[in-house]
Amino acid sequence: MSENERASAGYSDRICFNYIDFLSASCKKRWRFVDAIYGVLPIFGMVTRNPVDKQRGSSERLKELALQIISTQVSDEINIARLITLAEQQHITQFDILLPYPLSSEQLAVIQQEYRKPLNLVQHKELLSILIPVAAH
Repeated sequence: MSENERASAGYSDRICFNYIDFLSASCKKRWRFVDAIYGVLPIFGMVTRNPVDKQRGSSERLKELALQIISTQVSDEINIARLITLAEQQHITQFDILLPYPLSSEQLAVIQQEYRKPLNLVQHKELLSILIPVAAH
């Protein structure tokens, strides 16, 4: 996918989370003990950490919080399910994830199973579009 395609992948008003960039940043991150706990048990990070500044845009909040809870030590499917949960908690119901590769139907099923609520996943090559139905809240 070219840079121009990536730039337009967010469909203008939708949040587009670049999973490739996240993985790169996560690998470079210096982990403290508490970060390791949040990575293994992300619910603690979602519940106990101070909320991110509400003045920032929803995209920036989501990216900052995602760096706190998503781990390179687990599968992409689990990370994506965690990201969807985080987006729901931030009242974000539609967003896209730019992936390094298209997901298989089995991987999409694992994401659905991990999230455990109704969810619409639509894949366009390396772009995964997520819609959380309002009834899921």
